[in-house]
Amino acid sequence: MPEMYLHNTLSRRKEKFVPLDEKNVRMYVCGPTVYDRAHLGNAKSAVVFDVFNRVLRQVYGQDHVTYVSNITDIDDKILNKHQETGKPISEITRETYQWYLDDMHALNVADPDFRPRATEFVNEMIELVELLLKNGHAYEADGHVLFSVDSMKNYGYLSGRSMKEMLAGARIEVAGYKKNAADFILWKPSEAGQPGWDSPWGYGRPGWHLECSAMSSKYLGNSFDIHGGGSDLIFPHHENECAQSMCAHPDDTFARYWVHAGMLMVDGVKMSKSLGNFYTVNQLIGEYPAEALRLLFISTHYHQPFNFTFDGLKQAKSVLDKFYNALLKSADVEIDASIRPEERVMEALCDDLNTPLALSVIHEIVNNLNKAETAEERKKFKSLLVASAAVLGLLYQDPESWFKQGADGLVEEAEINKLIEERALAKKEKNFARADEIRNQLKTAGILLEDTPSGTTWKKA
Repeated sequence: MPEMYLHNTLSRRKEKFVPLDEKNVRMYVCGPTVYDRAHLGNAKSAVVFDVFNRVLRQVYGQDHVTYVSNITDIDDKILNKHQETGKPISEITRETYQWYLDDMHALNVADPDFRPRATEFVNEMIELVELLLKNGHAYEADGHVLFSVDSMKNYGYLSGRSMKEMLAGARIEVAGYKKNAADFILWKPSEAGQPGWDSPWGYGRPGWHLECSAMSSKYLGNSFDIHGGGSDLIFPHHENECAQSMCAHPDDTFARYWVHAGMLMVDGVKMSKSLGNFYTVNQLIGEYPAEALRLLFISTHYHQPFNFTFDGLKQAKSVLDKFYNALLKSADVEIDASIRPEERVMEALCDDLNTPLALSVIHEIVNNLNKAETAEERKKFKSLLVASAAVLGLLYQDPESWFKQGADGLVEEAEINKLIEERALAKKEKNFARADEIRNQLKTAGILLEDTPSGTTWKKA
């Protein structure tokens, strides 16, 4: 297996990946805030790190990776949703959390080993705040507890921003009780009717940045291998995670490799509800196969900006049609489960998750499968294709099912199968005119037939 290299935001260069423990490679990725439907940005990040997870397990072993991705279920956005809708917060988070799971499963995103919810770890967050106060990195003011950025000599080392840049470019709350305008909230008081917990500083709730520090430490320790998320989280979220975790535990390194997915755009501009180019996963997979959306996400290198277009989504669907068609033509040969992914696919993925290069190799395998003449050759290339695609989370559906999805034209599936049987009988009786008539009838209804060694299959035109 080739060595792994990752682009580390911390060093701003591609580095050889050396885990702390090869028997337990540890990765934490920031998950969604559950207040609404998952949008394209949520989905892209989830798919990218799902591929990372799959590659790590190929390299180090299925049981030698611990992957944690959290759920933020207490946040101002959730409170705002509560005020807008009148729904109880518990109902909002329960409903949107299930929506998120449904969307991710549709995209074939495997569940992480642990998916902690912020509200389950408030005690750990309180303990973290107490450590920061004890170590002289936090202070109390006006019912709040704040992190003192001046107490950390190298604050800003992850993002590389100066204090001037931080104050100008971030959503920083300016408040009179702050010693430095860049100081961020660790704990804040809850108003009447807002959720909260008892603490040494009164009834309140944790700051956003605190959550991930507490949950990652709980499951992965104070030092672990990879911390991931979208590039929009580098500052202030990940910067502040670094600050509070390293100051609370000065003898530990926190995350050693920081991996960030590039910014998502739609038709070349930032996705925004105000621009009318905001799309949820649920919207898109109601019209297009979820697998096509997954393929589109990984067609661009994760570190680069990703531009969503509907033309790109349609092209991804066409590519998958080609892949599944190759599998369909070889439906009569079984897969050899002992065959590992193509070496060049793994080399590409181990080189900072170069998914475009890996996909180009998969295209080659598909072409070889289509050109294969013997059953032995077809078995080899079919097995190689399925194994290689699986590392990318692709080709997880039955080929016939892929082509039948959305086939709701003039005829029902039972009627289609009945006509196929009638056509087979007509051909057996050498009534080719009737056989052709049935083929044309189905074609008019949007159904294409294909005769294979194992029988006749159909798909939507």
